[in-house]
Amino acid sequence: MYHVFLRTSALTLALVLLFDSGLLSPISAQLSDNTQQYLANAVGIGASVQPTELNTLTAQISQRDRELDQREAALQERELSVGISGSSAERVNSDLSTYILSVLLFIIIVLIVLNYALDFARERRLLQTSKPST
Repeated sequence: MYHVFLRTSALTLALVLLFDSGLLSPISAQLSDNTQQYLANAVGIGASVQPTELNTLTAQISQRDRELDQREAALQERELSVGISGSSAERVNSDLSTYILSVLLFIIIVLIVLNYALDFARERRLLQTSKPST
């Protein structure tokens, strides 16, 4: 049962990795990135805090940070439209899932190979102990 589970999980992970990396079709990589962004945006939490002087100042600082982030995003969009800056940081973020899936697939393959090697060594040892000595 363990062998079947490892083989099935390795095959499933390999197929998901092919889909996520966009190796077969770039549309699948874009679909995967959009799905990840949608899930990241869908998860949220809400809380309310009684207003105090510290909370008010913190809220103002946060608002200014958001405004700066919006200005930076607008500047990056302008740079991208002009073609000044590359999107290497965005590419690293979008490839993170591909790297994680690759590492998981490597671990599963190592477990499969180790499992077969240990089974082979055990069978060999059992054959040597079951042979009659002359």
